[in-house]
Amino acid sequence: MLHEVNFLSYNERDTVCAWIYVPAAKPKGIVQLIHGFGEHSRRYLHMISAFVDAGYIVAADDHVGHGKTAMENNTWGDWGDRGCHTMMEDEHKLKEIVCEKYPGLPYFLFGHSMGSFIARDYAAKYGDGLTGVTICGTAGVFRGAAEAVTELEKAVEEGHGDESDPGFTQRLMGWMGERCGEVTLGNEWICSDPYVQKDHAEDPFDAFTKPTLNRSLCYFAQMMEVITGTQWAEKVPKQLPFYNIGGDQDPVGEYGKGIYEVSNWLYDTGHDVKTKVYPGYRHEIHNYPEIRNEVEQGIIDFMDELIG
Repeated sequence: MLHEVNFLSYNERDTVCAWIYVPAAKPKGIVQLIHGFGEHSRRYLHMISAFVDAGYIVAADDHVGHGKTAMENNTWGDWGDRGCHTMMEDEHKLKEIVCEKYPGLPYFLFGHSMGSFIARDYAAKYGDGLTGVTICGTAGVFRGAAEAVTELEKAVEEGHGDESDPGFTQRLMGWMGERCGEVTLGNEWICSDPYVQKDHAEDPFDAFTKPTLNRSLCYFAQMMEVITGTQWAEKVPKQLPFYNIGGDQDPVGEYGKGIYEVSNWLYDTGHDVKTKVYPGYRHEIHNYPEIRNEVEQGIIDFMDELIG
């Protein structure tokens, strides 16, 4: 069964498009899937199918400025003007909708890349309502984010928030292909599989190649500030377990270093965190055909174990 739902964003402007995938069997839990920067939730259909086959309801939306939400609202790259917690609050609204339809079930988050940043922000505010969190392709201290915040805040204050300066995007993310050899599409850092790169580059619901407003980039950089260090981890409920996964050739995770930074912040503040790093793989470990089944099964095993 598939529910298609819409709700008003926290930005009080956009209508967020979301979907709830329900197995044709008694569900044992719910997974809310949170996609990354510039993409959309249907890039995760393989994972969604795996979770549904394992007995989980899956909820997913397209963030403001992204995917079908951006297409329906004509707001590509524009996240509104309500601040860096906008997407996190939208995820909470979706959770409320899902729990009203399917109450009393264990509730998990899966977040990839920026989705993992949103999940970490969510856990710090609403973690008491969760059973477990999987973060994939996450970052520790995001390279250049602190400098970007200063520059972007200045640009917004000077009235350039509704403009899109590609120089900001380049400084914030342009370095990510540094270990990829010849870069032609600009997205080679996500996955070494050329078919994944091509699919990502040509996807009409993909906002990665569309301009992002300076204000939205500012919120992205500010998001990194609120989920960094033990100051963030201290806000997360101690009883909330994490599964932290990624590839050791992922620039977002600083080639493994950032992944372990996050796990150490959680461990040092008394949390239960399991870490798995896949050697030789880039950002989207869940999109490599040779390991995606293993990646998905690892997440399922993490959730099944917590349900008992």
